[in-house]
Amino acid sequence: MKKKSIYVEIDIQAPIDEAWAYTQNPKLHEQWDLRFTSITYIEKKSPEDAQQFTYETKVMPGLKVSGWGESKGTHHKENGTKTSSLHFGTPQKISPIAEGKGYWQYIPHDSGLTFLTQYDYDVRYGKLGDVLDNVFRPAMGWATALSFDVLKRWLEKGENPYSQYRRFFLTMLISMLFCFVWFYHGLVPKVLMQHPDEVAMLTALGGFHASTATKAVFWIGICEIIFALCWLLPRRKRLLFGLQIMLFPLLTVSAVVSDASISTAPFNPVTLNVALWVLAIVGFILSKDLPSAKSCKRKRGASI
Repeated sequence: MKKKSIYVEIDIQAPIDEAWAYTQNPKLHEQWDLRFTSITYIEKKSPEDAQQFTYETKVMPGLKVSGWGESKGTHHKENGTKTSSLHFGTPQKISPIAEGKGYWQYIPHDSGLTFLTQYDYDVRYGKLGDVLDNVFRPAMGWATALSFDVLKRWLEKGENPYSQYRRFFLTMLISMLFCFVWFYHGLVPKVLMQHPDEVAMLTALGGFHASTATKAVFWIGICEIIFALCWLLPRRKRLLFGLQIMLFPLLTVSAVVSDASISTAPFNPVTLNVALWVLAIVGFILSKDLPSAKSCKRKRGASI
């Protein structure tokens, strides 16, 4: 069964000529487009020729994919719409993409323009490539949509792409850390091990019977696991950071009240919670107004 083409659309409040420049100039294009690390134009033999170029994408340190492409822009004078067609591919076997085609379109309106793209590609490795493309294609669509929102914010607010991506990926990294911390501390000492220190702490704070405290520790662990999974959601990161800024001081005070001696132990809850509290503040600051793939339409005619 033929897979759907990748489609991404976003409204940008900027002049169409400015958007054209930021997307057609290779040194500007490579800054906001997450799919490319570098783009190099090849000098044309005549002005009428399609613009040929080469590109590189760093997959990870020491590993990159190089490819070729050509684009050609047209201008529809009747309504001001601009279109840039694209043909691209790579001979490198490491890339699941063999060759593809698509276009960018710039549709002017009263407050700026609608910038959209649609493209498709052929995969390598036959049926295996089709299976791998079930993961790769959504990732490409997500990267395209995130890149479009980064471009939008660059044109509208002036924040350069490097700063946007730095905030975005640092926020994601901190989020993954908190996901691990909450999941581990919910699953291992509370749900699986029913650690005596966890039970003793709850008994000291609430005066519960040991059996009741044991059950409560289990359900607290379940709640922590659910909270950990919330960090995997694409939105509401700033809300989660804010909750932790309030939560960690309470957890620290509770731990010390239940057993004051823990504050003098190595790698104790006081130092751990303070470190996580500071990290939550950093995440709260970084996560303000992050770029998001959710800002784009992913189907023609759909609403956000």
